[in-house]
Amino acid sequence: MKILNNMKSNLKDIAELISREFRTIATSYSILLVLIGGIFIYGLLYNYMYQPNVIRNAPVVVVDKSNSSLSREYTRLIDAAPQVTVHSNEVDFIAAKELMKRNEVVGIVYIPKDFDTRVKLGEESIFITYGVTEAFLYYSALQEASSGAMLELDGRHRADMVVFLPANDVQQIAQSSPITISGTILYNHTEGYGNYLIPPVLMVIIFQTLFMVIGMISGKERESRSIRLFAEKGTSLSRVSRIIISKTFVYCILYAVFCLFLLGLLPVIFDLPNLGNVYEIVMLLTPYLLSISFLGLSASIFFTDSETPILMIAFFSVGLVFLSGISYPLELMPWYWQAAHYVIPAAPGTLAFVKLNCMGASLADIQTEYITLWIQCGVYFILACLTYQYNIKKAIRSTDLIKNANHDYNN
Repeated sequence: MKILNNMKSNLKDIAELISREFRTIATSYSILLVLIGGIFIYGLLYNYMYQPNVIRNAPVVVVDKSNSSLSREYTRLIDAAPQVTVHSNEVDFIAAKELMKRNEVVGIVYIPKDFDTRVKLGEESIFITYGVTEAFLYYSALQEASSGAMLELDGRHRADMVVFLPANDVQQIAQSSPITISGTILYNHTEGYGNYLIPPVLMVIIFQTLFMVIGMISGKERESRSIRLFAEKGTSLSRVSRIIISKTFVYCILYAVFCLFLLGLLPVIFDLPNLGNVYEIVMLLTPYLLSISFLGLSASIFFTDSETPILMIAFFSVGLVFLSGISYPLELMPWYWQAAHYVIPAAPGTLAFVKLNCMGASLADIQTEYITLWIQCGVYFILACLTYQYNIKKAIRSTDLIKNANHDYNN
């Protein structure tokens, strides 16, 4: 009977803590702004910026001031590139700018008057590209096409440039063998930038926004000393563990909805890779959200106000994608970066999600990342309990010191 009463008391306590955490989030405009802006606006905006995913035959205009056989050859090579197509040749740069303003072309390739002359003198020739910024990938396509055409042009006429080189350099070049590197990532057969980048970024968005929300709530509790109210029913580890469980439950419920939007709806809207099994993705997201929540609560010892988390976390996107092993092979990283990969949940979680959802892997194929996330859950849960116990006791001591100081002053 006593055990049953204790269970009822504990469940009632957890229910009260859950209700309190929901109220804290719902009544804080800054936290709601992070959630709405970070999840919905940032998720949609990031996908929109990298649309269309693969640029093909984007119209560009070539301003050929050189009007030489070499410049015309270069123009034909640009037109042959799959990324762009030459809309027209203009000798007037102002007219070309007008075409770009009217959205008839997405970029301009400017060939200077001395283009052919510099090459014949054995000097480095120059070309200039301009691109619109309505979609980031338009400029990338223009740069790839113009640079690729220049490399091809260089290869065709390099033999003619030998006369400008010292004899020793000519011998070394003649003896060297050419190297051709051609590769396509297996799970990105279209070589689309969005297909490659957006899925890991969505997982990073989940990590960043959840970590920021937890940090803002924890910082607000310490700043206002409202954290001491948790001590009304004691500061034992069992009581603190109920606090951690209650907070984590709220975060996971909220982010279950947000994950449905980010990882379920956005891939359908923007035609992103979506090969994963729903059950296996849910199995992955369970330890992922738990480990982030426990890590955020563990890190609350560093957050003394509600603004610090935004400054500390908002700019880590590139570093987190790097640590995941998506943009750079994990095996080639120094040992300390490899160690960091297993410390921050975003790294193994992102890598596992890409394997599941973009490469068609199964849970067995992400065994290492999956086990890592569950180990992080256990370790960070213990740290979160110890951290919150310390923060509560410290707030109580600070309040007592203030009361004693006021009492002595009044006396």
